[in-house]
Amino acid sequence: MEEEITLSFDETVNYVKNNVKHYDVLEISYNRVFAPGEVLGIDTGCGELDECLIIKMQLNGETLNQVVDIDLHEIKGDLLEMRHVNEEKTTIIVVDD
Repeated sequence: MEEEITLSFDETVNYVKNNVKHYDVLEISYNRVFAPGEVLGIDTGCGELDECLIIKMQLNGETLNQVVDIDLHEIKGDLLEMRHVNEEKTTIIVVDD
């Protein structure tokens, strides 16, 4: 099953915090970058004053397959779309800010 939703950036952050789990597939499109990979962890603990949501991913690809950390707050203005795939369904999130 596939579902497409349009969310603000803050709603997207909340969606990731509440719905994305370890080993789900997350495809993030921002600026001119497409980063598909398996989620290895999500970190929200950046301190009291700093806002962050760091997603650790094992990238899927033949030439680039390393582990990367993507902080959603650092790419806030460039985030276009995310595709979240788990065992139950695929959710396409269009970020509208």
